[in-house]
Amino acid sequence: MLKKNVKNVGSIDRALRVLLGLALLAGFFLDSDGAYRWLYLIGIVPLVTGLMSSCPLYSIFGLSTCPMKK
Repeated sequence: MLKKNVKNVGSIDRALRVLLGLALLAGFFLDSDGAYRWLYLIGIVPLVTGLMSSCPLYSIFGLSTCPMKK
């Protein structure tokens, strides 16, 4: 079972996820005539994981980009 509220996304990873998510969502609104416009909505995933500082796939595979606490 996955732990709740486990932060496993570091600050650089988080910033990149938020920027990528926002860029993809902007593409959704700017490319109004595109046949595959709906694919831009995949930007919701990195945006949400960046804002929550938690990635479910990182939890499953035991990964973390957060700095280690001493």
